[in-house]
Amino acid sequence: MGFERLVSVVQNKRSNYDTDLFVPLFKAIQEGTGAPEYQGRVGADDADGIDMAYRVLADHARTITIALADGGTPDNTGRGYVLRRILRRAVRYATEKLNAKPGFFGSLVHTVVSLLGDAFPEVAKNPQQIIDIINEEEAQFLKTLSRGRDLFNRTVAKLGNQKIIPGDLAWKLYDTYGFPVDLTQLMAEEKNLQINMEEYEEAKQAAYIMSQGKSTAKEDAIDIGVHAISELQTKSIPITNDTFKYKYQAESEKFDSPYNFGSCKATILALRFGNEFVNKIEAGSKAGIILDQTNFYAESGGQIYDKGFFAKSKSSDEKFFVETVYNRAGYILHVGVADGEFSVGDEIELNIDIERRWLTMKNHSATHALNHSLLQVLGKETDQKGSLVVPDKLRFDFSSKSAMTIEQVAKAEQLTRDVVYKNVPIYAKETKLANAKKIRGLRSVFDEVYPDPVRVISFGVPVEELESNIDSDAGEKTSVEFCGGTHLQRSGHMMEFVITSEEAIAKGIRRIVALTGPEAVKALEKSNELQKQIQALKSTIEVDKDGKNSKNYVKQIVELSEEVSQAVIPYVKKDEMRNLLKQLKKTLDDKERTLKAAVSVTVIEKTKEICQENPQATLLVKQFEAFNNTKALDGALKQVRALCPEAAALFLSVDVDTKKIFCLASVPKSAVGKGLKANEWVQHLSEIIGGKGGGKPESAQASGSNYENADEVIRLATEFAKTKLGA
Repeated sequence: MGFERLVSVVQNKRSNYDTDLFVPLFKAIQEGTGAPEYQGRVGADDADGIDMAYRVLADHARTITIALADGGTPDNTGRGYVLRRILRRAVRYATEKLNAKPGFFGSLVHTVVSLLGDAFPEVAKNPQQIIDIINEEEAQFLKTLSRGRDLFNRTVAKLGNQKIIPGDLAWKLYDTYGFPVDLTQLMAEEKNLQINMEEYEEAKQAAYIMSQGKSTAKEDAIDIGVHAISELQTKSIPITNDTFKYKYQAESEKFDSPYNFGSCKATILALRFGNEFVNKIEAGSKAGIILDQTNFYAESGGQIYDKGFFAKSKSSDEKFFVETVYNRAGYILHVGVADGEFSVGDEIELNIDIERRWLTMKNHSATHALNHSLLQVLGKETDQKGSLVVPDKLRFDFSSKSAMTIEQVAKAEQLTRDVVYKNVPIYAKETKLANAKKIRGLRSVFDEVYPDPVRVISFGVPVEELESNIDSDAGEKTSVEFCGGTHLQRSGHMMEFVITSEEAIAKGIRRIVALTGPEAVKALEKSNELQKQIQALKSTIEVDKDGKNSKNYVKQIVELSEEVSQAVIPYVKKDEMRNLLKQLKKTLDDKERTLKAAVSVTVIEKTKEICQENPQATLLVKQFEAFNNTKALDGALKQVRALCPEAAALFLSVDVDTKKIFCLASVPKSAVGKGLKANEWVQHLSEIIGGKGGGKPESAQASGSNYENADEVIRLATEFAKTKLGA
């Protein structure tokens, strides 16, 4: 009988879902979504599918939380794909049946932890990591779901009275949009439709054969080279006006201020499909689009490209989803997948992924601030060697003769943070290259070729002021750089800044990885959480004077050390935590040495008392509280040989922490002559202690895992010895 069914029997409930394993989850779902309360309806009684959605979310939340806590990860193959399907099914029910907001399903992890955390402590170790994985998967799937659902619904509308969905459409949903066929089948069943699976398999096989015939992945890429550019110029197609990428406005000066990115309307000037220009592309086509103007940022200067979509009109279902953006000799090529038909001359509206741009801008502005901080920490001999700016982090490469000390990293981080907290305006101005080069303190990449005019980014000081007073040292006291990227309008909009790593990537070149915005806040929260755990452990260790729980503490230290190593937290804090954990381990080692010494003294003193009370003893079988300290038992046997030279002795000790029992025996020559041999003595006990033993006739030892049999060991050892000695 399964656990859930057993609970339903014990609690006298008709259904597993009526037990306290699920009721708290149902309550959390109702409170989080505002859906009608769970009624326990099934089948026709649950016409709107609300109660089914409750059960799916509760059950899948438990499954996903346990699986991810055990190290599982959503993937496209094998067990990972099973997890991905479970997660996606839950997200779909949450959004479509319960109108849940993005991130809600992940929030159920906290309820699962409160229900199962005591029985499965690994679930409670890092719930935030589980939530992050779920939210990341959900965000990606919701985009996929939106695209695929639109195409699915349009196709269903065209079917009329037909009840069979073409298999090639189901394959296109998977191949183009990542829409799993089992989800397509589920959506079809909900509309009393079926998929032609024979056609699906044929389309799948045809795609496989086509992919096998391609020699390289590059043949699948959409791009334009010199010949294509020449063709565009011959057709008198103008280069793209991309100044709209700079047209945005912060709503306020607050640190978490959102930005308004104005929409942009454009006309399609050229369509690239495969290796040629075409006049029209069909739905499902991977293609490139060149417009007369755009607000999309093309990858340049280390900053990642924008993503988003084009639409023929606000009400149109026909969209083009932009996946990559290139700048080719002034032509901005938007590469992506068409979800509808597009033709040269079409008027479209452009929509960038606002959150992606917003996060990327934070990291780009932080890169400039960090560059200036490193100049202050390392001196003018350091130069930028490269950078990468993406939504979730920034990477900055710079020249340095040696690794930064932890103090230097801390100072660079704090200086950059100070820039954030000062919340100064960030100015951007296009100016003549010759004039800009005269600005004192201006930083640029050594081998970079800059356009004329060039764009200058300055923190806190207007560019006009720097240009008009070239003798001023104002530019040396702040960040001033050439840059064509998109930046924040105030430094405080970075929200936070943390350095997560500093390492060598080549001789004389170092790399810093850092975070801003929500990712930085998350890293600081995780750091605080780990610090609290370590401090709590430190306090516990300090009050545990006898050190009997040392092994448990060592285990916690090992687990925390591993978690600290893997955590995305400030580099400086990580170093502090590692050092503190090392110090705690040393404290425990010192305590253990002291404890072992004290145990040895106690055991030896007790042995002396026994020998002094029984100087003529011929047999001693005793249990001591020596734990795993076999040296203490050995020291005790030496006392027997000195004070009771005619006594055969077997001493044992139990260590509950390691679940082991230890036996040491010493037999004088006189007893060996009578037939009692130490090695045979311990071997006789091997079976009952669940281990092995051996040694010499006069000295031997054994250990085993049946530590609970100490009393029986003493009885058998005594009987065996008496039989041999004839006592």
